[in-house]
This record gives sequence, structure tokens and C-alpha cells, in this order.
Amino acid sequence: MPKKILLVDDEPEILGICRDYLKASGYDVVTAKDGAQGLSCARREKPDLIVLDLMLPEMDGLDVCRTIRRESSVPIIMLTARVEETDKLVGLEIGADDYMTKPFSPRELVARVRVVLRRVRGDSTVEVIRAGNVSLDRAHYRVQVGKRSVSLTPTEFEIMATLMSQPGRIFSRTQLLTAAHGVAFESYERAIDSHIRNLRHKLGPDELIVTVHGVGYKFHAEPSRSIED
Repeated sequence: MPKKILLVDDEPEILGICRDYLKASGYDVVTAKDGAQGLSCARREKPDLIVLDLMLPEMDGLDVCRTIRRESSVPIIMLTARVEETDKLVGLEIGADDYMTKPFSPRELVARVRVVLRRVRGDSTVEVIRAGNVSLDRAHYRVQVGKRSVSLTPTEFEIMATLMSQPGRIFSRTQLLTAAHGVAFESYERAIDSHIRNLRHKLGPDELIVTVHGVGYKFHAEPSRSIED
């Protein structure tokens, strides 16, 4: 069954071009032209991924993203015509997995959609990584801190998996972006800081992710890895 993509944008030309490219790539595509309609479609259609414009009538993209994140961890790629770094960071901080700045190539959008969906599918080998009281299960896309389940976005999950794979090792922002997206899109390394803040908030009070100033981040617990059938 083809993956379902929800496109939310108030510009008919962008909506049409992106829809055509995604359909030609084998995706099932539904569209919405404003924020309220986009939120309604997300709830009704249960898409596998959402491409969401930041500037929308009725309800802006940030409010749509905030609302969806309270209800779901569905991957979100945010579109923005704004070039200010703070605007991009806000989107990432409220739970978007990635952003693209207009104008953009529809081929690049298709490539990013593929990368995010590939992360969600995970690997065919069932791998559980344990470090301290944290466990990460790739097969079931699940993270637990003690007995508490933690809901992560696909980008947050891949960053966490990378850090937990080698506790104590310092990963640069570029390395973490590459692990999360396949490439460090637009060389926008500061985006990782927003994802790390979100992870720390979700993981709880323990200082599991440590900042190494001027270098990057590391996971501080000692690892215990198992492969399960």
C-alpha cells in the first residue's frame, strides 16, 4: 500500500506541483489549502507524513504543528518563505522534523520525504540498544526511560539512536544531522540544538545528553546492547 502524504499550502501552484511529483513517485497524496482544513485532514486521513506550510490562512502552520504534536508523532516537514534563523528554529522546537525554504525544488521535497519515511520504517534487523535505564527499540520504534515510554519524532529518534550507539563519544552537529537525515541539509547545523532541547524535555530531569561546548553532544550512560529475534 502506498504511503499517504498530506500537503498543506495555500499557494495552488506549489500545491499542484508538489502533489504531481509525489504522485509520480508512487505516493498517495491528499491536500489542504489552509491550516484548519489541514488539521482536519490530518485527523481524518491519518497520513504517514505531513508537508506543512508555515504561513497559512485560518490557522498558521505553527499552531497546526503544535496541535498535531499533542496528538501524534507523525513526521512533519515544514515549508517556509522566511529566511530568519529564529523562524526555522521555532518550527523545529515545536516538533517539526525538517524544514525547506521557498523556493525549493520539488525533486528535493520528494528526496526528503523518502529519507524521513525510510527512517520511520527502520531496519529489518530487530535491534534494542540499552544504556543505563534507557532502552531504544528500532523494530517497534520505541524509547523507554525506566518504565516510562517516551514518544519521539523520527528525527529525534535517529539522533537518540546515534548518541546511544556509542555512549561517551562526542558527535558533532553535522554528524547528528547526517544520521538523522542522510545528509546535512543546507548545512544548517544549529537545527540540532532545537532537537536536543526537545529530547532533553521529553527524557526527563536526568542529564542524559551532555553538551560539549564548541564540539557537539554525547550520551553519558554506559551501553548494553542486545540483538533480539
